[in-house]
Amino acid sequence: MNKITLLVITSIQFINIYVKADVYDLENKRELFVDQRLIEKLDGVEMRLSTPIPSGPVHKFDKPWEGPFSGYSTVIKDNDNYFLYYRGLPNAGKDGTNDETSCVITSIDGINWVRPNISKYLINKYPQNNIILANSAPVTHNFSPFLDTRIGVNKKHRFKALGGNETSGLIAYTSHDGLDWKKLHDKPVFTKGIFDSQNVSFWSQHEECYICYFRTWTKGGYNGYRTVSRTTSKDFINWTDPIKMTFGDTPTEHLYTNQTHPYYRAPHIYIGIAARFMPGRKVLTTKQAEKLGVSPSYFNDCSDVVLLSSRGGNSYQRNFMESFLRPAIGLENWVSRSNYPALNIVQTSEQEMSFYVNQNYAQPSSNLHRYRLRIDGISSLYSGYKGGEIITKPFVFKGSELSMNYSTSAAGGIRVEILDDAGAVHQGYSKNDCIEAIGNYIDGKIKWIDHENLNALAGKPIRLRIFLKDANLYSFYIN
Repeated sequence: MNKITLLVITSIQFINIYVKADVYDLENKRELFVDQRLIEKLDGVEMRLSTPIPSGPVHKFDKPWEGPFSGYSTVIKDNDNYFLYYRGLPNAGKDGTNDETSCVITSIDGINWVRPNISKYLINKYPQNNIILANSAPVTHNFSPFLDTRIGVNKKHRFKALGGNETSGLIAYTSHDGLDWKKLHDKPVFTKGIFDSQNVSFWSQHEECYICYFRTWTKGGYNGYRTVSRTTSKDFINWTDPIKMTFGDTPTEHLYTNQTHPYYRAPHIYIGIAARFMPGRKVLTTKQAEKLGVSPSYFNDCSDVVLLSSRGGNSYQRNFMESFLRPAIGLENWVSRSNYPALNIVQTSEQEMSFYVNQNYAQPSSNLHRYRLRIDGISSLYSGYKGGEIITKPFVFKGSELSMNYSTSAAGGIRVEILDDAGAVHQGYSKNDCIEAIGNYIDGKIKWIDHENLNALAGKPIRLRIFLKDANLYSFYIN
């Protein structure tokens, strides 16, 4: 076989790789780089987990109905209003008792929070309080609301929630304003789980159903590892048989909370900022715990925050096994069940979004911290000064303009080449035709010398070949 024949065969095999690949229907959805869904090849580029920026405490659990064991938090942005729900629990004890209440704080910016004067429950004991549910055990153990985004939802039931334990099953509640809650159904709506954690639910535009991710254990009962199962519903009352979530080819770990929810700018991608629990991994001595005032049973373990993602069905992707948020400096951050994130990420400025984390658990200093990320900045594709490139899998799209969320150094830049599904460059869309993108933009337009848009390519299978130099690429979409 001569060199020319070998070259032809190799070229045909190379083209066939492109032809046989499945074509993804991007439509005009935003894509994040939290998984491998659109990545065909990385050369000199790595997927990099972002580092959240600490912004300090936003709420101290220092009222007598709150206390050191407050937790299982949920944050919701409803237009210009923010709600942050949590369990109030002054003293440790058996889960699911009337010592637990469901509370709320509110904000108009997601940064500065206040306790609204609800004063509907326990007013003889606490004349002014922010309790939205009490004497409703075990629902108040892990009451977790969401804003129902289903088109045509009854305004009386815009907010929905689930709470309960293995004994009660999950009880459904609804609210018109997020503050006044009523039971939706007399009986539990779902009973096939352990539920000894925060069980989260939402309406999925992507799958056109309600989804609940809830606590189960790998070996049944309370045996093995803490893990996640899911169930779906069309009406929030009748739910399917549970299905265990899979995590790909990754080590099994205790996931105390899963905190799964559609990412607000790309609802076909579910993001889980989950609590990873390390039972028996002890950092504090008894003397150190006593000095901090840690409850005696709560310093034998430690926890941090990890990232999960899913595109529906019963599979999670754990593209990053490393910690998304490490415990901070100070022994108070290394106690059992500290560093548990609230459900949801919310936008808090034109450039940033925030999530919230319970810290200093089981201590008098128990509080809720805010952490910041740039918009879409959960993870990125990164290349250093030497540069590198990415080739995407083939996709079809609707729209005309390619926008990217990126950051470069003064010396760095990004260029984009557009290939057909066989790997050939579309005329006028080569690397040399592309006007180099330099700067730091949430929504930077990518243009070519003779083409400002992609109108001619809409509906045709294409691939992007993206060249990065000293740059991070967080997301892209074609609108």
